[in-house]
Formats: sequence, structure tokens, C-alpha cells
Amino acid sequence: MGIEKYIAAASLGLFIMFVGEIITLYDFMIQPPREIEPEPKILQFISIGVAPACVLAGTTFIMSKRYGSKPIGLMIIASGVILFVGMMIAQSLIDSIDQAYLIGTVIITPPLFMGVSIPVIIFGVILFRIKKPKPKKEYL
Repeated sequence: MGIEKYIAAASLGLFIMFVGEIITLYDFMIQPPREIEPEPKILQFISIGVAPACVLAGTTFIMSKRYGSKPIGLMIIASGVILFVGMMIAQSLIDSIDQAYLIGTVIITPPLFMGVSIPVIIFGVILFRIKKPKPKKEYL
């Protein structure tokens, strides 16, 4: 059960990193001191941060679904909650962003990953609720 905890912690870290990157980019686009292209940056952040984080969360779920684990379930739930709250903050920043930067990718990213956070939370709840099987007693 050791490696699952490390994978879940890495997934949590990647979710936090993605949320930080998106909020920083959206905050930068409010009054940018220089020209920026947001679409390649957002796609880069998705491929570096949230895509591997989702894969790691799924891997952790698959590895520990047989016996369940409360600490791992809590880490996965925390990952989903952090992603959801971070995307809510990013969604609130969209109204302040300069009109030149309001492209499809900027507008669709927060709602898309709010939707992604729901299954992540559900996987964590499933792991949290699974009880460890009782050992079989051998009488002979």
C-alpha cells in the first residue's frame, strides 16, 4: 500500500500546480504589461499539469480499489475539491480579463475542469467508503 500514497500525493501536487498556473495566467491577462497568446499556454498547462494528475488519480484508484484506503481517498477528494475551487476562482476572473484575450480556450477551461473535478471527487469517495476485507480464518 506504500506506492499508492506516493502516487496520490503526486496527483494532488499536480492538481495544485495546475490551479496555480491557471489562476496566475488569468490574473496576468487582466492588465498584461506585454502581449501574450493564452491558448498555447493553457494547452501547455493542461498537458503538463492536469492530464498527468488525472492519470495518476485514476492509477491510484485502480491500485487501491480492492482494499480501499481512507488516506488515499482523502487525498483524491482533496484533489478534486482543490481543482473545483480553483476553477471557480478562475471563472470569476474571466469578467475582468481584457477583451482581446477572451477566446474559446480561456472561456471553456474553467467549466470543463469543474466537470472533471466531479468524477475525481467521486473516485475518492468510493475509496473512502470501501472497507477492508476480513481475513479468512483457517481452522485446519
